[in-house]
Amino acid sequence: MKIERFEDIEAWQLARDLTRNVYDLTKKAKFNSDFGLKGQIQGAAGSSMHNIAEGFDSESNREFVRFLRYAKRSCTEVQSELYVALDQQYITKAEFQDVYDHAGRTRSTIRGFIKYLLTYNQAQQKKAT
Repeated sequence: MKIERFEDIEAWQLARDLTRNVYDLTKKAKFNSDFGLKGQIQGAAGSSMHNIAEGFDSESNREFVRFLRYAKRSCTEVQSELYVALDQQYITKAEFQDVYDHAGRTRSTIRGFIKYLLTYNQAQQKKAT
């Protein structure tokens, strides 16, 4: 499948779902009243999708990979913040696990896309020589 828009990128689609899931969790009464954690986890989730979109418009695969790495780290940040939400009893263990696993799948997909872009760059460089 040819990628013509950032919306075509599977990792972006997963990050969008992750963001939706995080926003749904933060609507719960206890979580919603913790403005610091709520803002932090929403920001991290949103950052995962926004960095993929922003990197898509970069001028090189190298620059795109840089943004993808930011997106990947944001998924890990979401996972860490989920522990705080669980420890504060804002979410159930099942909710924690569901969103934690989704963040992990998103991170893995981003990692795979990074690997693809780096491999593609190496192949292009070999063709040029």
